[in-house]
Amino acid sequence: MAQGAHNKRRLIQAPFIAQLVKKIKPGGYIPCRNRLAGLCEQVLAVLVAEPLLRNTAVDYAEKPAYRPLTKFENRGLKLGHGVWDLVFKRV
Repeated sequence: MAQGAHNKRRLIQAPFIAQLVKKIKPGGYIPCRNRLAGLCEQVLAVLVAEPLLRNTAVDYAEKPAYRPLTKFENRGLKLGHGVWDLVFKRV
């Protein structure tokens, strides 16, 4: 599949976030994580561009204490893969 076609299938895009943020009460959070740096950069750009959201970190957040480490994530970390968390708060 071509990269352009794959990008169209991504859930975290500006129109979806604009609708989602309307449903989140002020103070609510949108947590995201991914192991693909390129995808995380795209998601970060979309979330930063939404005026009703604020990043809780400078760029990427540390793994929140409330989020369990999954078996898949643990395996990836042992193989040297990165995992990036994003936590945005609704203002």
